[in-house]
Amino acid sequence: MITYGTRRLGLLVPSGNSVAETELRAMLPDDVTMLATRLALRGSSEAELMAMLTDLDNAASLLGHAEPDVIAFHCTAVSTFAPHLAGEITARITAATGRPAIATADAILAAFRMLGTRRVLLVTPYIRPVHQREIAYLTANGLTVVAGSCLGVDTNAEMARITPEAIAAQVHDVAAGVVADACFISCTAIRSAGLIADLEASLRMPVITSNQVLAWHALRVLGVKTQVNGFGRLFQQ
Repeated sequence: MITYGTRRLGLLVPSGNSVAETELRAMLPDDVTMLATRLALRGSSEAELMAMLTDLDNAASLLGHAEPDVIAFHCTAVSTFAPHLAGEITARITAATGRPAIATADAILAAFRMLGTRRVLLVTPYIRPVHQREIAYLTANGLTVVAGSCLGVDTNAEMARITPEAIAAQVHDVAAGVVADACFISCTAIRSAGLIADLEASLRMPVITSNQVLAWHALRVLGVKTQVNGFGRLFQQ
């Protein structure tokens, strides 16, 4: 049976990302249709990350032709690049389309507020400058990163090849002996959503991922109350 849905989520993702749409689709109920387009991003240098915004207005405008109920800018590294940037991105999308807009950074902070998180364990695949900027972003928003690690991976294509087993091992290595309120596995391009339930059981703390929080936050913005199971405590809030 074909299900077209009653609500539409527009999605702007990095061009090299082959993971986000698959994970999001697994977490969105059938009554939400996802409409995606891409913005050029191949590497993780500061210049490459900022260049992703060059065609933002035009890409958002084209996506707006499909009349989504909300448009999400879905790149963690760009939306957390600086404390002010997510707001500027979503304002540009709304100006170009007349549609409400959210960003991955908005979803991350909303999830931490819902979970009552103050102390964060941060695990990323990023190169160190991106990892450090994310720490700075979380700190600027009142969170404390108590421990973490990054893998030094540069491109979305390479990130997609990191096995879920390797991500889980990275989490457990960093979490040993650390007291935190939640674990954040950052990045929209890694295969992490399927790890959430098992990691929450072993770590005894909430685990959030970039794709999970975007799905959760988008459903709240869309007013969709369908129960989503199997992807962590956040969806039970």
